Amino acid sequence: MKKIVSQADKGKKDRRTKLLVSLILVGIMLLSTLGYAFTREDSNTSGSASKVKYNGFEFQKSGNAWVLQDSSFYFTFLYNPTETQEIKVDNLNTLEDYYNEPLYVYSEDYSAKSEVYRNLYPSANKIVLRMQDACIEDKSCEGDYPIKTCEDNFIIITESNSTSKIIQQDNCVFIEGKKENLTEVTDEFLFNLFGVRE
Repeated sequence: MKKIVSQADKGKKDRRTKLLVSLILVGIMLLSTLGYAFTREDSNTSGSASKVKYNGFEFQKSGNAWVLQDSSFYFTFLYNPTETQEIKVDNLNTLEDYYNEPLYVYSEDYSAKSEVYRNLYPSANKIVLRMQDACIEDKSCEGDYPIKTCEDNFIIITESNSTSKIIQQDNCVFIEGKKENLTEVTDEFLFNLFGVRE
């Protein structure tokens, strides 16, 4: 014989079952989200350490960037020195040549220009007085940019099908490389400028 159950008891049992199923589903969703987050973090750092020591400097992985921090500065890069091709630069101006001076930048790559901006201008470092887009002589630029020469501190980042190069000419730095390597070559320039490379 089947037990007779009132509508109220049946409703309570249904609510309890629904609540239990809901709690189990919420738990599964939370655990899968946490699992995905940890898996995602592991895949971002797999194959590379979270710290890299290079030439007396320590780079710490933070998200997609590498941080180089000291008591007096805070730099962030998309690459660390072990991930960039070492490029010898003759007669590169020193970091002191940029202090409290305006810096002009012409770049064919936004990410590469951002590397320069993030490390030389923001309030954390505030090395240059100001940073401004500019156009180099003999180049047609979109926008109303001032024309600058190598008498000014001027960084020119351009695409090239040849090998990557960093050339100092008077106060101009010419950074050249394939489109997919421009940010990496720009970081290499910054490593040379900051004394990370010898």
